[in-house]
Amino acid sequence: MPPIILASSSPYRRELLARLRLPFTCKAPDLDESRLAGEPALAMVMRLAENKARALAQAYPHHLIIGADQAAVLGEQVLGKPGAFEPALEQLKACSGRAVTFLTGIALLDSRAGECQVDCVPFTVHMRPLDAATLARYLRAEQPYDCAGSFKAEGLGVSLFERTEGEDATSLVGLPLIRLVQMLHHRGVQLP
Repeated sequence: MPPIILASSSPYRRELLARLRLPFTCKAPDLDESRLAGEPALAMVMRLAENKARALAQAYPHHLIIGADQAAVLGEQVLGKPGAFEPALEQLKACSGRAVTFLTGIALLDSRAGECQVDCVPFTVHMRPLDAATLARYLRAEQPYDCAGSFKAEGLGVSLFERTEGEDATSLVGLPLIRLVQMLHHRGVQLP
């Protein structure tokens, strides 16, 4: 099996990939992750996932390189990482009582052959109607300022949900393991 590189510095993605019990190394690619003018969120996450993997191909020419990118979409609006309390509070107020769809782009590049598999796995969270005081308590408790949508589904953020829908809950956290295992199988990696 060729060595595996996770093209990410995300501790959430690293923790998810570790579940597969495969040896891997993390290396964050250096690239512009900006959304292109008029680019749909679906196209953006797939483009960025592939670009992250391809950005490491020259440095790792005999590897399987995993790239991933995620966008939280509320209606037509793409929600970024808030970075601080006030923007997070505004995001969560906008999400209250509404559905937020997380689009997670996943790419697996076999740098030996140049073959890249790319896909997007959606997952939708239906938020409970929430008042500002509840949202402020949540933000102070968990401080999810590095998370698109301003909550951590793997933590206390689940208390904000009414229900979820999707095929792979790991896609919500940022790395759709079900789809990744299928991609790895295609490259000859057998799990378990």
